[in-house]
Amino acid sequence: MANGAGTTEDVRRSNLSATLGILYRSGPVSRAALSKRTGRNRSTIASLVTDLVDLGLVEERDPDSLGQVGRPSPVVTIRPEVTAIAVNPEIDVLTIGLVGLDGKVRRVIRHEYDRIPSATEVLSITAAVIAGMQVELDGLVVAGIGVAVPGQVRTGDGVVRNAPHLGWRDEPLAEPLTAATGYPVQVANDAALGALAEHEFGAGRGKDHLIYLNGGASGIGGGVISDGTPLGGASGYAGEFGHVRVSSSDVVDSAGIAGTLEAEVTRAELLEALGLTRAEPGQFEAALLADRSTGVAAVVDRQLGHLGTAIAGAINLLNPQVVALGGFLAALQAYDPDRLERAVAASTLAPSLEGVRITAAELGADLLMVGAAGLAFRPLLADPASISR
Repeated sequence: MANGAGTTEDVRRSNLSATLGILYRSGPVSRAALSKRTGRNRSTIASLVTDLVDLGLVEERDPDSLGQVGRPSPVVTIRPEVTAIAVNPEIDVLTIGLVGLDGKVRRVIRHEYDRIPSATEVLSITAAVIAGMQVELDGLVVAGIGVAVPGQVRTGDGVVRNAPHLGWRDEPLAEPLTAATGYPVQVANDAALGALAEHEFGAGRGKDHLIYLNGGASGIGGGVISDGTPLGGASGYAGEFGHVRVSSSDVVDSAGIAGTLEAEVTRAELLEALGLTRAEPGQFEAALLADRSTGVAAVVDRQLGHLGTAIAGAINLLNPQVVALGGFLAALQAYDPDRLERAVAASTLAPSLEGVRITAAELGADLLMVGAAGLAFRPLLADPASISR
């Protein structure tokens, strides 16, 4: 009897999860469409939607019935009050955002600093900013906090094992941030979360196989979606494309490894070629695309060659449908997309390259906020009833 009850509860949890997941990834959907997409009959969908309404996660509204024949099906949509807090520490700025389960970034706070912060300092600043947001958070359903870190993260307990640019080693983030804020905290590699966000809301939407490569102030990272699922590896360290060797150069990356993608393809070198010391992402891309001088073109050409080698190796290994480029890597591609295509084709097996789209990430500046929030939403999406607990 107990086993039967347990099975029934598991089925209910699975159905609630599937229903909320569709709304999360697709936006407002009618009851009729939910029934069709889940394969559940209308009475089951009505019951599931009622449960999600009672949990405070979704709401229903009347559809625009203009031109429709018969009684239209109610439209189910995620309540905008369901949110998560996203955190992204970088070497020069700490970004904290409030993101809805509907994928909308409601607010972003940037705290700049003139030196690389310690993990303790980031925890302290984050806790203080969140405390200052309490008036804004009152009345919202906050699922938790997601932290996107440019480094290797042991996802099981939220310990940053190695973030070379930040100088962090074996720094616990999840437990102390939970203690400081009262919210459950999940921590993962920033590029892995970028891959997840692009898969669910951006260039990889509707595709099951995606590689995401991001270039930022803290080097180059990556993430993989394989068969619709993030590829994390045994401890969550998968996707470190920046440390893959692409040349015989003696130039080392942040981890001390020579000739890697991160060593050969850097934002700092591009800034130096442009005569800049610092630039916001949008300003950087505009400055790069506007400068067609011989010196800048030479730097871009060399970096695109190394980037093409790395992408080719990733395509040969993982057979993706989409390769999405974020950060300054997207700006590199935009400078000379044909050069990148040639570099990739030169080192990729022809059948593996068929149908692969290499494109800029679509979420832009919101990408890591959406990705980190998605990490915080993951337990809720797996078990919607957990919000009541």
